Amino acid sequence: MKYRFHRTATAEHYDNVNFYEDRLPGLGADYLKEFETVMAHICTAPNFYPTIVAPDIHKAGLKRFPFHVIYRTEQNQIIVLAVAHQRRQPAYWSKR
Repeated sequence: MKYRFHRTATAEHYDNVNFYEDRLPGLGADYLKEFETVMAHICTAPNFYPTIVAPDIHKAGLKRFPFHVIYRTEQNQIIVLAVAHQRRQPAYWSKR
């Protein structure tokens, strides 16, 4: 299964990469690698992670970085709705 970003989630994701890369060279690449690892697992087993909004919106956490990938499955594709910070603005993405 493949994934794509909701239009507003793309900017959010790249803002995270840039933030970490500005803090420490190479840290943005580490964030991106961890994100891709989580997405590979989601694409393999999309129902493994908990459902947070029935029937089909799930949340998968990154281990090293304080973000959740909020996603849903739609026509054999994963839609990344948000890459949300775990402690800021809960459910801001809910209208996507």
